Amino acid sequence: MLTYKNPKAKPCEVCERLFVPDRMGQVVCRPACAMKKVRQAKVEERAKVRTRKEAIKTLADLKREAQTALNRWIVQVRDADKPCISCGRHHQGQWHAGHYMSRGAAPQHALNPLNVHKQCAPCNTYLHGNLIAYRVRLIELIGLQAVEELEADNAPRKMTREAVIAIRDTYKAKLKEMRK
Repeated sequence: MLTYKNPKAKPCEVCERLFVPDRMGQVVCRPACAMKKVRQAKVEERAKVRTRKEAIKTLADLKREAQTALNRWIVQVRDADKPCISCGRHHQGQWHAGHYMSRGAAPQHALNPLNVHKQCAPCNTYLHGNLIAYRVRLIELIGLQAVEELEADNAPRKMTREAVIAIRDTYKAKLKEMRK
């Protein structure tokens, strides 16, 4: 006849309480600790998946996310109570983050907050930015010298992955902070 030794008390992996295991391989003291361990494993797995997804994003993906974060911050926070930069109207329609120097013509200014302002959909879409009125109001807002510097800066820039991530995270954090 086989005789078994009584199991020794060991600490629970979750709550550190001493317990005597009922079965082989038992590492937690009670069902609540088992559920907590399962939840922790799920959270850790989600974090691993999130980091893997972040690692495979291209620079274009990151720039798109940064542009979205900047645009939301412009429309919902910085210029929330201001009228359209081009026509000066307050209306109930859709709002865009309009670029003075277009992203296609001046990609180096796409993520520059001085180049992006709240604009109504008709001005941005149908009037292609309504640039003459945009420039007049931009001069009133930031000054002639700043506008001329913006227009004169045509040097191409290659943004690093880290810089784009920093811009994206900064504007996401600012937006999140203002929502609280």
